[in-house]
Amino acid sequence: MHTDSEPTLRASVVQFEAVPDRPDLNLETILRLATQAADDHTQLVVFPEMCLIGYWHLRKQTPERLKELAEPENGTSITTVRQLARKLAIGIGVGYLECSADGRLYNSYTVCLPDGSVHTHRKLHAFEHEAIESGSQYTVFDTPWGISIGILICWDNNLVENVRATALLGASVLLAPHQTGGTNSPSPRGMKPIPAALWDNRDTDPAAIQAAFRGPNGREWLLRWLPARAHDNGLFVLFSNGVGRDDDEIRTGNAMIIDPYGSIIAETWEADEAIVTADLDLGLIALSTGRRWIRGRRPELYDALTQRDGQEFDARAARFSLDPVKMR
Repeated sequence: MHTDSEPTLRASVVQFEAVPDRPDLNLETILRLATQAADDHTQLVVFPEMCLIGYWHLRKQTPERLKELAEPENGTSITTVRQLARKLAIGIGVGYLECSADGRLYNSYTVCLPDGSVHTHRKLHAFEHEAIESGSQYTVFDTPWGISIGILICWDNNLVENVRATALLGASVLLAPHQTGGTNSPSPRGMKPIPAALWDNRDTDPAAIQAAFRGPNGREWLLRWLPARAHDNGLFVLFSNGVGRDDDEIRTGNAMIIDPYGSIIAETWEADEAIVTADLDLGLIALSTGRRWIRGRRPELYDALTQRDGQEFDARAARFSLDPVKMR
């Protein structure tokens, strides 16, 4: 049972509109918002996927252009974020296009901790461009706050096995940076685009864009599945997202923090940049429903989860295929 002596973690999730191909301008935004969060006594601030260079326009670039935009983990941008994290004495997570030591490209997310350490996750299911490869490892790491944190980027979170594996590896808090909402899903009841006019007219008609962000192409879609990831695995989920124009789509923001029971404890549907902050009651985790259920697992029954059945596609084919899926 929770007592007042249980530890807490004050965490923030951010939504903002990245400027395509301008890490210098996006770093200014990150510096400004991270400082604002730190002034509000946050200990960890989570920025969106690919927030350093923008996202959806990358699918139209040549491989050569992508390599020009990519940076290594120890490049200028992450070094700047690392210095900022140490200066502000907080953790900061940012997304970017990574170029590895062997020249491969990844959709990556790096968390810089106040002790100077860095931890990088490479998106396991990257579909943005044929030149961007998928990562092959889960990312769970210890922190100065006495808890372990995991990272899953955007579509990684849609495959339930990834969140369960991250929880089994010890994560109590899951960082879930996204660029989503308003996508043109081929599923009949999936998300559909947000009309650009609603975003362009957001200052004169804020009710219309907020209704769109809260509706089936934004928050309502997230609520079909995202809280279940937290509940079923007994962990906090920190959902950050882009907002506004992302090439030819409108991202819906909906930044939120979800507790281990699947309850949203802080959120926004503002059509603007925003910081959402909450104190995570870490004492909720140990006896949460999901954690108790995990102890009843029977791994000897789960061979079907680890065996290929011949219907597997790579991430790009799975994301964009219009073929009906045949079940056995």
